Amino acid sequence: MSIINSLPPVLERYELKYLIPWEYVEPISDFLSIYCSLDHYSEIAPDNNFFYKISNLYFDTPNFEFIRQRIEGKAVRFNMRVRAYGDGEKAPYYLEIKNRTGVSGVVKKYRATANMEQWPFILTDPSFRPCETDLSSEKANKELFLRLAISYAIEPKILTAYERRAFFSTVDSYARVTMDVNMQYRDEHEYNVCSTHDMTNYDNETIYSNDTHSEGSVVLELKCNVGEVPYWMLNLISLFDLKQVGFSKYVNSIFVSQYDNGNGFMPFDRQPNFQYL
Repeated sequence: MSIINSLPPVLERYELKYLIPWEYVEPISDFLSIYCSLDHYSEIAPDNNFFYKISNLYFDTPNFEFIRQRIEGKAVRFNMRVRAYGDGEKAPYYLEIKNRTGVSGVVKKYRATANMEQWPFILTDPSFRPCETDLSSEKANKELFLRLAISYAIEPKILTAYERRAFFSTVDSYARVTMDVNMQYRDEHEYNVCSTHDMTNYDNETIYSNDTHSEGSVVLELKCNVGEVPYWMLNLISLFDLKQVGFSKYVNSIFVSQYDNGNGFMPFDRQPNFQYL
């Protein structure tokens, strides 16, 4: 069974992010091979590079309340998105709510699956109701997603896409490591999760570097159960001298799109389909 599809519908975990140079990808992958295996999508990724594509359609209120709370540093906050694996042309789609609990690094994630017949009607059809045949947890998460969507009058804001190499621990009850590259965005005001056209690359190394890191072009994320940080993760942090940072694909892509439109930050070679790896 795919590790993606076997994730529990409600998951509370640490999510720790780091910006690393591309040169660290293979050494870190070698280090992880002792404790982890590639996840299903990395195993079947094309070109034998173990990176697969993810698309996320992010929602916000009409006046961007979710992102305002993030920028203002509100401790307890959430965002809402729909995720697709691959280019987003085929179901299933995953309705996700990511809730920051107020405890540093701790995220509670609610997830439900929508098939082709259910998406995007869960948001566009006022008469939509979750199927009675859904598992109770799936039904509860769909109802939560729908309730918040109505309460906050959410609307599509931006589509992001990137390529991910992912690992899951074979020695712990739950631990994951992901490395994300080639980040792209597109303003999206419909319910289109397909990321095959009109995407623009944005470069976290040159745009979002800070005083503690100036070489990062890959987003590394360590994820594990609360209170169960594996020793090998601590060794990984120490061995590669990793410095934790805050990095939000939604926030960063919105900044590029809304405040600069990508033109002032990036030379013309960062237009769609530019491959830098």
